[in-house]
Amino acid sequence: MGRGPRPASLEDAKLIESVKAGQTEAYGELVRKYQDRVFNACWRICGHLEDARDLTQEAFLKGYERLSGFRQESGFYTWIFRIVVNLALSHRRQAQRRRDVSLEQGLRLVGSQADGLAKRVGHRGGDDPAEAASEAELHGYVVRALQVLDDDHRAVIVLRDIEGFNYQEIAEILEIPPGTVKSRVHRARLALCQAIRPAMTRKD
Repeated sequence: MGRGPRPASLEDAKLIESVKAGQTEAYGELVRKYQDRVFNACWRICGHLEDARDLTQEAFLKGYERLSGFRQESGFYTWIFRIVVNLALSHRRQAQRRRDVSLEQGLRLVGSQADGLAKRVGHRGGDDPAEAASEAELHGYVVRALQVLDDDHRAVIVLRDIEGFNYQEIAEILEIPPGTVKSRVHRARLALCQAIRPAMTRKD
């Protein structure tokens, strides 16, 4: 359920060079281009909406501060997500006691992306209006399951099945071997399937 082709790196490269040349407004273009996806990833990993907003701002600020050292060996998109994931996981580890996520608000925010994840892990599809209630229930199970996955599995499932990164890109972001990414994605999907089994059983 990826989001289509990766944004053109050439355009990003030109914006980065402009920032390095002193045209700071070019960084605003990069922020506008990626801020929604960065925010969504932050929210799904850290589990708290307000914190996700703060972490999004912090990620882009850190990106700006570090941009002079960015050699463009990977795309800006991959590079900024490495900062994002590290910040969100670090925050989550420091704030495990915070479990006051509004699932109802989260459901509205995640929208069709979590819906697609629900269909993927449940091997379901279709647009029959009669299934709306059970689909909403399944959706809720998936969102709740994401909240309780451990950090490693939560990160890979967000990056792979929601953000649409390939295994090599995830390996670069998390700085782990691609084989480790694949095994974590597999285990995370199994955990999600287990979590939604009650909803699937009731429907059947």
